[in-house]
Amino acid sequence: MRSEPILVTGATGYVGGRLIPALLEAGYRVRAMGRSLDKLGCRPWARLEKIELVQGDVLDRGSLEAACRGCRAGYYLVHSMIAQKEKYVEADRQAARNMVDAAASAGLERIIYLGGLAEARDAPLSRHLQSRLEVANILQSGPVPTTDLRAPMILGSGSASFEILRYLVEHLPVMTTPRWVFSPNQPIAIRNVLNYLVGCLEHDETIGKAFDIGGPDVLTYRRLLDIYAEEAHLPKRWVIPVPVLTPTLSAYWIHLISPVPASIALPLTEGLTSAAVCKEDRIQAIIPQKLLSCREAIHLALDRLKQARVDTCWADAGQLFTPEWAHCGDAEWAGGTIMNCGYRARIRATADEVWAPISKIGGQTGWYFGNLLWRLRGILDRAVGGVGLRRGRRHPSEIGVGDALDFWRVATIKAPHRLVLVAEMKTPGEALLDFQITPSGAGQVELQMLSRFLPRGLAGILYWYGLYPFHQWIFFGMLKSIARSIGKPIVSGPERFTPKLHTSCALPRNIP
Repeated sequence: MRSEPILVTGATGYVGGRLIPALLEAGYRVRAMGRSLDKLGCRPWARLEKIELVQGDVLDRGSLEAACRGCRAGYYLVHSMIAQKEKYVEADRQAARNMVDAAASAGLERIIYLGGLAEARDAPLSRHLQSRLEVANILQSGPVPTTDLRAPMILGSGSASFEILRYLVEHLPVMTTPRWVFSPNQPIAIRNVLNYLVGCLEHDETIGKAFDIGGPDVLTYRRLLDIYAEEAHLPKRWVIPVPVLTPTLSAYWIHLISPVPASIALPLTEGLTSAAVCKEDRIQAIIPQKLLSCREAIHLALDRLKQARVDTCWADAGQLFTPEWAHCGDAEWAGGTIMNCGYRARIRATADEVWAPISKIGGQTGWYFGNLLWRLRGILDRAVGGVGLRRGRRHPSEIGVGDALDFWRVATIKAPHRLVLVAEMKTPGEALLDFQITPSGAGQVELQMLSRFLPRGLAGILYWYGLYPFHQWIFFGMLKSIARSIGKPIVSGPERFTPKLHTSCALPRNIP
């Protein structure tokens, strides 16, 4: 085994986050690149041997060149669909050009790219698939040979495609569907995708070549719905094709019933209008493996969900955006007045005991108090195009920087003392929710809950003061319920307090 590391871009994405432990297990040294070192550092593999974490962005050529330097090969697993939304095509184009230049400058021996599989029949390819093919062409046009693995729908716990399938079947006993449900597809299990990605490093005959990768089944999305229902032990779902249901309408419908937002559902549903069937299977002879059937892949994914063993999730990918004012440490900020609502209680318990329910908040656990109001807020958010509560959380108790948590995202973790969440719901402003646990002597800790909000115009001010009474009521109830959940008495409080932001509430500057 050579000593030079293997670069993995998109290390905190759905595929990248699973590829890294597979490479480490195979004995490779890995350099994982992401935009946030804090987010990288929270991954289970971040402290394993032979792993190196580097901060970089494929849209920043300088940081990408630094990440490539000294590596022998690089995996290109970046897709801007989540971070850039409707602007992802131009972003992916520029990122691919940067990768070509950085790989050549650093002297990489090869690039391995996971692209898309589709063919145009009755209609042109979707914008999403055209972008995937364009990225492949840009990478292959450079001096560093690129292996292009063209994949159809990927089946695995936590993937966006699987989540759409799961919510459609589990929530709709009768569904009207567009004609694309009858387009042929050849889905592949995430386990098989990872085996091919690792195998390319071990077989020089894959260098600079393009391969179709797919599972053993060629079927329609309509048949996939039936297989899921059977594996989930659900009654047969009735599917009524409707010719007027466009991909755009399908995406908005998926947005309403699943955690996948319309901005992600649209390119995925557009891609399903094209046939995605392998035209060749040369890679099976080069990298032989048992290909899981769709039924086996769905069964395995459902088992993972039941066991809470979802290693990566589509919702955890993308850049972590923390408002600039969160770092300033002053209640009065140059960009406007920051609104605050803080409650605290003193509990006879240790910091670890209080941290346990805080680290499990959201998802199936709920918010300890006023869950009906939390759900109502999620429904309203979803109705106006927000993420809502359906994203839940990847794991019921494990939590890391950058993880999605209902309509929040984790910005800071200092276990067992602090958890800061950044709001991703639709609001006329920017919001943070801050939990702080401070030892206060005599076997007691002080638990603080602080909501911070920077309003955007008059609508933001009205929004804050309109919800202010509910904040007070909910925070009061949450503090009492958290203490009750661990069976520990409240010594004093809950009570309202005015925080000293310059000392206790500003976020560390290492959050990008």
